Amino acid sequence: MGETTQFTIGAEVSCTDGVCGDVSQVVVDPVAKAVTHLVVEPKHRSGLGRLVPLDLVDATTGEIRLRCNTAEFEQLEHAEETQFLPGGLGGYGGYGPGEALSWPYYGLGGGVLGGGGMLGGGNLSLPVVRDTLPLGEVAVRRGDQVHATDGDIGRVQGLVIDPSNHHVTHVLLQEGHLWGRKEVAIPIGAVTGVDEHGIGLNITKEEVADLPPVEAAHPGS
Repeated sequence: MGETTQFTIGAEVSCTDGVCGDVSQVVVDPVAKAVTHLVVEPKHRSGLGRLVPLDLVDATTGEIRLRCNTAEFEQLEHAEETQFLPGGLGGYGGYGPGEALSWPYYGLGGGVLGGGGMLGGGNLSLPVVRDTLPLGEVAVRRGDQVHATDGDIGRVQGLVIDPSNHHVTHVLLQEGHLWGRKEVAIPIGAVTGVDEHGIGLNITKEEVADLPPVEAAHPGS
């Protein structure tokens, strides 16, 4: 439904027991090239939008109805824009600028990243990817602090996804980290855990610095 249904920004949304808000934005998966969630703002409560997965949405009647009641709607995750990227200057599909957000998912160098694959357009091999995780099992979020075994090294920019299976292969660091390189991709197998302090790695700052530089294919590029 995410690829074929056009949701009207500002449309009223109803739960099974009454109106719960209006559509304020859509959230796009740039790897699958599909809408995955709606951001629904409760009436007269700006900034408290909920992230509604499309499997809860029924738009077949021309109206937008959710397969949950208002109490269940209130339990959905808050749609914090800090975890997303702008949907691009031209928006996405039929959605204008400001109406679409993008999950922070990336390819590398414009190519598909796989086990031991090459950077698209380059001649530098990435380390062999021995560990991948299904996307739904990775709790890492954009902006999370990253901790090597011997100290902080920066914050998460996003996740590198293998489009063939939607598994996470690497965590991408934001620009402005310790080494000043444009992009640094950390194999997901080096991530030991996630807590309120950020994500922990099983490698040192020096080992992260020794990872090959990469050029990420940003969403919408």
